[in-house]
Amino acid sequence: MNTRAPGPLLYATIFVLTAIEFLQLSMVAFGAGPIMGEVSITPEDFSLIAAVYASVAILVISMQRWFVTRLGGRLFIQCAAVVSLLGAVLCATSHDFASFLLGRVVMALGGGAFFTSARMIIHHALAGPRRFTGIKSLAYGVALCIAAGPWLAAQAVSNDTWSAIFWLLAILDGLAFVLASSSLTSDLRGYEEGRSDWNPWLQVLLVGGSFALLYALQRFYYDFYGDVLYVAATLVAALVALLAYAHHQRKNERPLLHLRPMLHLRYLAGVTLFLFAYLMLGANNYVVPSMLLRSLGYSWETVGHFEALGALAAVATFTVVARLLPKHPAPRKYWITGFLALATFGVLLARLDPAASPWLHILPALACYNIFLLTVLPITAMQAFRQMEGDETLFSNAQQVKNMLAQAGIALGISVATLGQQWRATVHYNVLNAQVTPDNPVYLATIRHLQGALTPSVGPSEAARIAVAEVARMLARQSALLANIDHFRLIAVLGVLGVAVTLLQRVFR
Repeated sequence: MNTRAPGPLLYATIFVLTAIEFLQLSMVAFGAGPIMGEVSITPEDFSLIAAVYASVAILVISMQRWFVTRLGGRLFIQCAAVVSLLGAVLCATSHDFASFLLGRVVMALGGGAFFTSARMIIHHALAGPRRFTGIKSLAYGVALCIAAGPWLAAQAVSNDTWSAIFWLLAILDGLAFVLASSSLTSDLRGYEEGRSDWNPWLQVLLVGGSFALLYALQRFYYDFYGDVLYVAATLVAALVALLAYAHHQRKNERPLLHLRPMLHLRYLAGVTLFLFAYLMLGANNYVVPSMLLRSLGYSWETVGHFEALGALAAVATFTVVARLLPKHPAPRKYWITGFLALATFGVLLARLDPAASPWLHILPALACYNIFLLTVLPITAMQAFRQMEGDETLFSNAQQVKNMLAQAGIALGISVATLGQQWRATVHYNVLNAQVTPDNPVYLATIRHLQGALTPSVGPSEAARIAVAEVARMLARQSALLANIDHFRLIAVLGVLGVAVTLLQRVFR
């Protein structure tokens, strides 16, 4: 993917391609509830659409280099930007399940490989200090859009203009088209006759296996007490399909993805760390807003403001990391800092209660979470690919595989978090509900208090019914809060384990 002489437009191209990926991720996740209401779809439908989006994005990422070596970098990004823009417009104007699903599929077809393309522009076009400047453009795109996404989505939702989420993405797609046209060239250097090939049936196996895996995990949430054997069989079939795809790529002499040379310890360890970070991103993108909105009762606008303020720590973190890296490149200290921040994030939110101050408890926790993301992700990116930088094809394929796993990791994180929250909320509700008996003085006192407050307005019989319903609502809310706390206790434990593994590992020094 070649460019004219590197300049501000090239760095802007890298930034915008990255921004589209992370803005759509954060805004759509944060605004999921209002989007579902406006488009008249259920949470189950929305989860299905998310699985389809991730699967299509994985397919497109797997073919990114194949397209670039045949179309050239500029034409590929121009086409992708136009398709992504069309998808964003379809989403913005959608009114039902089918139209919104179509919009998200088209968005994935166009924008699924934007982040991979941004990283490959850096590798192909920039060297020395300019490459580090390109990496900073990419990292600031991640940091700023993690911060801006929830705030922008909250503004759109609070002003009853949910479609603004997708109109903004459409504008950025248009900007990406213009920037790519100005900063990239149209030559096809890098075309590798005979070096890689693709089989359409294998690509169907990839997208089908990816979708079946994500679908099965989500069905565990909706069919928790239903047809478990069917869902388990789907999960096994998905894993078999994906393993068969990987086996074919490893054995083929002209694979689409050169997996065999990637199977060394540094890359595998780095990809594992990436996958963990993206699992955390997906899981916490679901649980944090759920806790603040449903369990603690904050408004959309308030939650958006606090998530944005907390995410500004990501910008500050990478600014510090970028200054320290040239003189102190050893990764261990950065990862220890990141995992300590993750553990602190878990501890702070695990101690939260309805009376907690958002400024003293929630904001510092969100800041710690973003410190984790912007120390672990960029440092891992600089370490995992070091042995592959001399082979352009291998480096590109390694980036593709990492970003395919990122799409799956985020979706898997959301699925695992929803399953965990349902399980723990059910356990806590059963324990609390067992205390709701006629001989429990606390329960009787609560019912009498509610009846006394409601009787003058609705009469004694209606007051009794509303009081019982209010107690049930309080139990559900308390159960959800306790399930949230369990989640963050686990996060704290994982942060401590991350510190231990970082201290013990000998792969990265």
